[in-house]
Formats: sequence, structure tokens, C-alpha cells
Amino acid sequence: MKKFLWKILGFISLGFAYIGVITPGIPYSPFVVFAAYCFAKGSPKMHAWLYNHKLFGPFLTNWGEKRVFPQKMKYFMLFMMTTSLVIMSFTVPVKGVVYTGIFMLFVAVWAWRFPGSTDEYDRRIAEGRKIGWFNNFI
Repeated sequence: MKKFLWKILGFISLGFAYIGVITPGIPYSPFVVFAAYCFAKGSPKMHAWLYNHKLFGPFLTNWGEKRVFPQKMKYFMLFMMTTSLVIMSFTVPVKGVVYTGIFMLFVAVWAWRFPGSTDEYDRRIAEGRKIGWFNNFI
């Protein structure tokens, strides 16, 4: 029964990840990571499929092994956040836009502190620098 619940959670999270790929303001990466975690506990077949997926597989592999957040995805994330704030500015009170913008700023800083490629990761390791800017906590 536990495996079934983990599998269902994995599919729900994967669905949100697909929505996040095409919808402004919804990130896909945390949902993919959570789906991989759920599938690791509930469905080895889906876990393997996710790691071999054309879009999600390289991200999961690089994130799991080296904490690499791809540079293209960082720019895409900033574009989507900006788009969301512009849309919100027409539909939400200013206070809501400001609070959302502040939260998005924290998320952007969190993402940009990680290397954008495996080459950058290797360079940081060779120089003896930390992977993240602050501590090595995630």
C-alpha cells in the first residue's frame, strides 16, 4: 500500500512538473525532484524512466550528483518570473505583486548560487570553492 501511495504522489508531482514547464510562475524543478524521490520509493520502473527522460533526466542527474542548476533554466526561470509579475501587475493589488516579487527574488538567488554547468562545477571543485555560495546546505 505504501508503494502505491508513493507512486500516486510521484505521478501528481510529475503532472505539476509538466504544468510548470509550460505555465508562467510555476517552477518545474522542485516537482521533478520530488517525483524522483517518490518514484524511488514506489516505482523503480518510473524512477528509471524519469532519469532517462529527454527533458528531466539530465537535470535530475546533474542535480543529484553535482548540484548543477543549468544556466539555460536559470534564464528561463527569470523570464517566467518576470512574465508572471507583469501579468500579476494587471490583476493583483500592488502589495501582492511586491510580496511575490520579493519571494521570487529569494528563489532566484537560491538558484543562481549553484553552478550552471558541469564545467563550472569542476572549476569550483578544482579551485577549492564551495558549490553553493553560502554553506553547502540545500
